[in-house]
Amino acid sequence: MTIVKTTFGRRSFLKSSALAGGGMMLGFSWFASCKPTPEQIVNMPKEWFNINAYLKIGENGLVTIMSPNPEIGQNVKTSMPMLVAEELDVDWKNVIVEQAPLDTDLFTRQLAGGSQSIRQGWESLRMAGASARRMLQEAAAEAWQVSADEITVENGVLSHEQSGKSAGFGEMASAAAEIPVPEEVRLKDLKDYKIIGTSRKNVDGKKIVTGEPLYGLDYKKDGMLIAMIAHPPAFGMKLKSFDASQAKAMPGIKDVIPVKTYKDDYKLQWSDTSTYPDLVAVVGNSTWEVMQAKKSLRLEWESIGENDNIPSALENTSGHKALMNEMQLKKAEVRRKDGNPESAFKNAAKIIERTYSCPFLAHNTMEPMNFFADVRPDMAELAGPIQTPEFMEKTVAARLDLPLEKVDIHMTRMGGGFGRRLYGHFLVEAAVISQKMKAPVKLIYSREDDMSYGIYRPAYLATYRAALDANNNLTAFHVKAGGIPESPLFADRFPAGAIDNYMAESWAAKSNISVGAFRAPRSNFIAGAEQSFLDELAEEMGKDPIDFRLELLEKAKISPVGERNDYEAERYAGVLKLVKEKSNWGSEQDGVHRGVSAYFCHNSYVAQVLDMVVKNGAPVVEKVHCAIDCGIVVNPDAAINLSEGGIVDGIGHAMYSEVTFKEGVPEQNNFDKYRLIRHSEAPKSIEVHFVENEIDPTGLGEPPFPPIMGAVANALYKATGKRFYDQPFMGSNSSVLG
Repeated sequence: MTIVKTTFGRRSFLKSSALAGGGMMLGFSWFASCKPTPEQIVNMPKEWFNINAYLKIGENGLVTIMSPNPEIGQNVKTSMPMLVAEELDVDWKNVIVEQAPLDTDLFTRQLAGGSQSIRQGWESLRMAGASARRMLQEAAAEAWQVSADEITVENGVLSHEQSGKSAGFGEMASAAAEIPVPEEVRLKDLKDYKIIGTSRKNVDGKKIVTGEPLYGLDYKKDGMLIAMIAHPPAFGMKLKSFDASQAKAMPGIKDVIPVKTYKDDYKLQWSDTSTYPDLVAVVGNSTWEVMQAKKSLRLEWESIGENDNIPSALENTSGHKALMNEMQLKKAEVRRKDGNPESAFKNAAKIIERTYSCPFLAHNTMEPMNFFADVRPDMAELAGPIQTPEFMEKTVAARLDLPLEKVDIHMTRMGGGFGRRLYGHFLVEAAVISQKMKAPVKLIYSREDDMSYGIYRPAYLATYRAALDANNNLTAFHVKAGGIPESPLFADRFPAGAIDNYMAESWAAKSNISVGAFRAPRSNFIAGAEQSFLDELAEEMGKDPIDFRLELLEKAKISPVGERNDYEAERYAGVLKLVKEKSNWGSEQDGVHRGVSAYFCHNSYVAQVLDMVVKNGAPVVEKVHCAIDCGIVVNPDAAINLSEGGIVDGIGHAMYSEVTFKEGVPEQNNFDKYRLIRHSEAPKSIEVHFVENEIDPTGLGEPPFPPIMGAVANALYKATGKRFYDQPFMGSNSSVLG
């Protein structure tokens, strides 16, 4: 049992109050750290004590827990309340989970991204549950005139064995609101958990499968109009003029208006995007009428002109490839250097060098971008799917010239995100259209709008070199990586720290193609490239690929090189050992070709073994074994689902997906041209195993996604005898799986 302080000095992480209709409310700091060092306490920001989350217990015994983070499919709306319910000892069926409103004064970090939600809420959520439980015990003790320590709690019932008295939470909630918040509380040990570590159904599951209104596209309001946008057909172009006379005369059309997403003097924040700031919006009564009117627009475009930061050329994929190859030969920025790699390569008996690349990718969320906006002279109400509501609220307020407190954003459940909804330009567009129309409006992107607007995963290129001595020992390692318009390099990740002579370099090339975060940013390419190269290197050295990685990790553990290695070698090795055991690595089956991969990102470790067979001349993914160390697993069923989704998604993108450009135009604008993995092409079986430990949760949404691309490449080599260096491995027109 762990004892944590809820108060430091005169400041408390928790505050209690009575509910108007009876019951108690416990406010707590979502950002609270319960185990700071004395030095940290001195420097702890005042904001950490701000009350920014609430737990309510009504007189009916129902416990309401507000989930402040947007739900994007990562299951936080279920998993976060599980943490509170565990320490509160309440029956899960009496827990109601509500999506908290956007409130930048009350809540902290109201965004979905970076696999951080559970990690950041782990301490404070359990502290809140444990505190409420203790206050209820003390209220019952006072009522029954017994010691609080003699009162047990189970499934929302307080009991005193000696007197035979018992009461539900609801009976004691109002009295508990009068009890002072305890200065310290006891958190359960892992062995005592009854809810954490058990599988709980998604609280929105029934609504999802029965089609109840839940998503942004479901949002409706009386008098609401429908809007769609027309944007430039090519990157490097902007709106010159438009003729909407025909569209305005069509049935159901209210107006056709130009839209400027941001003001000229507005400084973009990270969740904004400069893609196509000038648009044309068609507004009408129904989606069908607006779509037909949009087709009748006569639009004229022109070059964006020269800009210090953004090239004006109409870019081509062939040009991107030539540019990346040219940049790869130039001098790059040295991000890390250990030992003397130049000398080691000069004296090497053998040098292995390989270059890997990947294309731009589109997010393709199942639910295209959309947002509702009702802007009036003195307020703005918005509702829809957005990963960064807190940031976009500021952007909207600035664009509409409204005080921040006059902008109200409601978060709806999202039909996918993967980083696409970190950028909320569509929210701003909806607000501007509503303001101009003086009416509530729902802006809807078509699939073509969504896929051709950006934001994309950048295109990357990386070259790896390894120096071997005459006895095939690894003496130096060099990685040089860049991309359009950013580098995918993580200079301090494995195998940095495991090799005496090591160098990492990076470069970047400018472009007018807009890019942004894509599930496991940068790792989504560099993991596959690195793991493919390590596999090829192991083969050259005559070593088993898993044993070779473990050998490097042992070196990183026993005598690490450098001081900035951002991974724990023991945990890294742990997932490799677990997947080796679970996949029965080494007892190969005839006709089954295996590829292995392992990677660390977003604080967690994943290793995978992919089994591939060849049927009718085509490789088929039969099975994936996956081992994960993400600390304590809160909801195993949800964690497995999240891992399976990342694995299937990663296989599909590695094999098929790409966005190419011709004269600035994305050549894929719908699923007839953009190849995603089919249901029949998913692995026939996926086994997910978690390393059991008592480490606090470290994140899971993204980590299973990047390494599977390396496992695919390594299995393909075994199946075909050919190394694959450029994604997509099979191209958009191939069908090699399933």
